[in-house]
Amino acid sequence: MVKAVEITGLHVTLGRDASRVHVLNGIDLSIGQGEAVGLVGPSGSGKSTLLMVMAGLEQAERGQVLVDGADFTKMDEDALARFRGQHIGIVFQSFHLIPTMTALENVAVPLELAGYADPFARARDELIAVGLSHRLDHFPAELSGGEQQRVALARAMAPNPTLLFADEPTGNLDEANGTAVIDLLFHMKRERGTTLVLVTHDAALAARCDRTIRLRSGQVEA
Repeated sequence: MVKAVEITGLHVTLGRDASRVHVLNGIDLSIGQGEAVGLVGPSGSGKSTLLMVMAGLEQAERGQVLVDGADFTKMDEDALARFRGQHIGIVFQSFHLIPTMTALENVAVPLELAGYADPFARARDELIAVGLSHRLDHFPAELSGGEQQRVALARAMAPNPTLLFADEPTGNLDEANGTAVIDLLFHMKRERGTTLVLVTHDAALAARCDRTIRLRSGQVEA
């Protein structure tokens, strides 16, 4: 199987001086292209930090991080940002929408900045795909939590990323909205052949993945 992610001997320390914390302690893992993997484990085990490393948002202190064949440990911030814009979609627990922009603008502007042709047409298509054709011109404050997360998902998927990272994507949603968003996320993943890495505390959600990776105290437990 072609590897989407290959991590060897990963160490990450956060904070400075007396507040330094060794968050990841020698992580080794690989994720196949098109695979859906759930990252599970207790709070503070390093799940979100590991996800951020794979997304190029947190840097390794030691070790190698290969994502879609690119060595993140040899790339500067600008190169990582360019790579993310072309290959990676991210959905967070808090939706991170720009409050002064409509749903359409929230999805289109990152595409525009990345130099995609017809960013607004592409954004419109993505919002229609997540069931928000009637909400294109609404601002985040006018949308429900479930609708805001759909906008965030449309924004993440609009560049057709090869990898989608989701950090507790249903954490701020009620059960019905959470289920709807996850159904949509897995549908889009299957339809596009995207590799999915999902951080979750929800055992039922983790069980929908092809496999789970359990972390404890900054190490892979199983």
